[in-house]
Amino acid sequence: MLVLLDQTRLPAEEVELVCTDAPALVEAIRSLAVRGAPLLGIAGAYGVALAAARGFDVAEAAGALEGARPTAVNLSAGVRRAWAAHQAALVKTGDPTAAATAALAAARALHREDAEASRRMAAHGLALLDELLPGGGHRVLTHCNSGSLVSGGEGTAFAVALAAHREGRLRRLWVDETRPLLQGARLTAYEAARTGMAYTLLTDNAAGSLFAAGEVDAVLIGADRIAADGSVANKVGSYPLAVLARYHHVPFIVVAPVTTVDPDTPDGASIEVEQRAGFEVTEVTAPQVSATGAGGGIPVAPLGTQAYNPAFDVTPPELVTAIVTEEGAVSPVTAEALAELCARSRQVATS
Repeated sequence: MLVLLDQTRLPAEEVELVCTDAPALVEAIRSLAVRGAPLLGIAGAYGVALAAARGFDVAEAAGALEGARPTAVNLSAGVRRAWAAHQAALVKTGDPTAAATAALAAARALHREDAEASRRMAAHGLALLDELLPGGGHRVLTHCNSGSLVSGGEGTAFAVALAAHREGRLRRLWVDETRPLLQGARLTAYEAARTGMAYTLLTDNAAGSLFAAGEVDAVLIGADRIAADGSVANKVGSYPLAVLARYHHVPFIVVAPVTTVDPDTPDGASIEVEQRAGFEVTEVTAPQVSATGAGGGIPVAPLGTQAYNPAFDVTPPELVTAIVTEEGAVSPVTAEALAELCARSRQVATS
């Protein structure tokens, strides 16, 4: 079985979610009980291993897991890595038990590698912040959630802010609440409070006034997929922040592992953007309150209201100051620089 922290129950309560088969994990991924690009890759790999250990159809499980969140490339990468290990062992030994063991070993290796990548991203990101903003006292704006809840380590963009906090160089973390599911309010604020960071929560549409007041020194976000040209898909609301940052001459920095770069996706227009249910916009949920909405929430819009609810938006590379990975930072962001970084990463992995 696979035991997860149910992120939909945070911050009110910390509840474990037990997945005994791949379909249960697929539902956990779709419901956002488990989410965040790097963690999805890890969960996907463990899901393949779980299916193999339980004697289920591994190919069918891998396909279902890979399709659970189409925008997040790490999910696909993690599933394929464990699947490849399973197939290689099966061909070599003909033993399903040995193949299941190989899939589990691949998942555990990915888990360890992600924790190490998180540590290195934090170091590279902090070095870049200090280079761009000498003197410390950084006031950083972040969007969605990119801390330990999305990673085998301490996260991606949040890990950089956390490193700055530990070094005494973070003055304020501005946390967008992040509509429609409030990952910033529920999850990033939860992590910031647990680590003792100075943070302030704001509605997404208040970010512009912060920029105008000169209260933001840098924007740090994660990514769910980075196209070959450097276009970045992240939680919806990221692109407007990039536009604001460019107008106000504020660095806009994306922090993600190399596995988030997808060389098979040529540009931003080629990224499939997941569309989520309209009730996530037209309803709100609250504990211990009677709910009458189609999605189990309290209606905040007239019955029958249509909602536009993309899970992500895409920021073009010209609006991105730098992409920080465990292998270092790319700035300016170009297809050539990203390809070189990915090639260097592959060389390190095979050496």
